[in-house]
Amino acid sequence: MEQSPRIGDRITEKLEPPDDNTVRDWVGQKAFVHWVELRNWIGAYYPGVFAPDWLYAGKKRGWSLRYKKSKAFCTFLPEYRRFSVLVVLGRAEREKFEQRRYGWRSHLVNLYDQAKTYPDGKWLTAAISSAADRHDVTELLTMKRPPPSRG
Repeated sequence: MEQSPRIGDRITEKLEPPDDNTVRDWVGQKAFVHWVELRNWIGAYYPGVFAPDWLYAGKKRGWSLRYKKSKAFCTFLPEYRRFSVLVVLGRAEREKFEQRRYGWRSHLVNLYDQAKTYPDGKWLTAAISSAADRHDVTELLTMKRPPPSRG
């Protein structure tokens, strides 16, 4: 007997990467709006920079959508009834974060403080359930990699 998915479970069916309909059905309509908004924001602010790539990380971690050029930018995590974004902050980004520490929302600072630091950086995973959460992530991403000038 197969167990019903729980909030936060990943898409683990390996046959092929999920399409938009699968992601929407998995994360739910409200979370999917944030998924689309953030994808559109990346496309608008970083035109032609990233070619998002679906990655399969096994039965436990499932599918994720990675944005990367030479270094990872962010990774979208479609979770059951939830959408999260992983942002890895290297040494330079952590220094920038600390300089602005008191300008960030307290929720983001708590996530940052609780995130585990690995040799390649601090792995910050933020659940996106509001426009404010999405704004936090866009601020983190523009701090990590300023958008190309639009001139």
